[in-house]
Amino acid sequence: MKSVKSITHGLQLAGSARWPQLAAIPSVGYSPMPNATSITASPRRGLHSRAIARPCTHSRDAIFATHQAPPGYQAQYTTGAATKVPTIHNIFENVTGTWQYIVADLFTSTAVIIDPVLDYDPTTQSITTQSADKLLSFVQEKGYKIERILETHAHADHLTSSSYLQSRLAQIQGHKPPIGIGKRIEQVQTLFGKRYGLTKDEYNHVFDKLFDDDETFSIGNLTAKAIHLPGHTPDHLGYQIGDNVFCGDSLFHADIGTARCDFPGGDATDLFQSGRKLLELPDDIKIWPGHDYPPDGREPIPWMSVRDQKKLNKHLGDKVSKKEFVGMRNERDKTLNAPRLLHQSLQVNIRAGRLPKVEEGFRMLRLPLKVAVEW
Repeated sequence: MKSVKSITHGLQLAGSARWPQLAAIPSVGYSPMPNATSITASPRRGLHSRAIARPCTHSRDAIFATHQAPPGYQAQYTTGAATKVPTIHNIFENVTGTWQYIVADLFTSTAVIIDPVLDYDPTTQSITTQSADKLLSFVQEKGYKIERILETHAHADHLTSSSYLQSRLAQIQGHKPPIGIGKRIEQVQTLFGKRYGLTKDEYNHVFDKLFDDDETFSIGNLTAKAIHLPGHTPDHLGYQIGDNVFCGDSLFHADIGTARCDFPGGDATDLFQSGRKLLELPDDIKIWPGHDYPPDGREPIPWMSVRDQKKLNKHLGDKVSKKEFVGMRNERDKTLNAPRLLHQSLQVNIRAGRLPKVEEGFRMLRLPLKVAVEW
């Protein structure tokens, strides 16, 4: 993250320079499938169903996808008195390998959105909102009222669409859903705000809710809890909703392992302890990660049980000691390249997804230069 020089890049925005006023959002034509929680939608091909077991090639085109759960998983739709079981829609954003989630209480039609993605093209510096608009279309079709937008942490690999969604939802439903994140976000904002030359007014108080550790809150009739899971970043949270934990960048699918810890404030020992906190939960709890990077031959998979993570996670299985994990994680992180959208993501995400202020007609981001020779 150290830089010798820096340059600024102007952002190209689809539509006006500010978030546009509400316009008609085209329907994506979703038709529910019996006992299935998933659809796949492509900007080129429209909507189609896709079985999770089907091999696929993972193009880097932007794809909105809610993939079917692994065999044996039953869609969590609730009826009658069964009001404590959430309905979970898992939406995979293919360009950044990000899982987005809509978690709903069907009894009240209340829902939250977790870790939504804002589309960004680093070649043209263009920000667009196709992924977010498809989330909005899905929410409208299901008749959900979004009560909160939840961030697990300040992401360094994709831009968040939380602020954009908040603006649109305020117009759609007459209620501005608060954007929530962990209380330690302020130390992350201070660090990167200084690093990127931002004024404090650009990131102070941009999040509406800062969760305390183990704080509980409601989603309709559901009870949710914020769980501190440091390691990847110091501000990192998971959200437990029923028998589900949305763990962000801590545990990934078992064949991927765990998240990196080499960002400022990251710590492999902390991640080991966070992982153990998750794996000490009851075996049937489902762990829903923030990303998946599938090897050739498998689809993105949205969750694994605690039982299976303990048996199969290649970094943090039952038999891995803290010393072994910390050594492995630190050595592996030394070999990793910086995320492709590192600087753009952090500058937007510490603002809770708000756009940079206009400077002489442009919205600017700063990028550090690596200079081999000074002159």
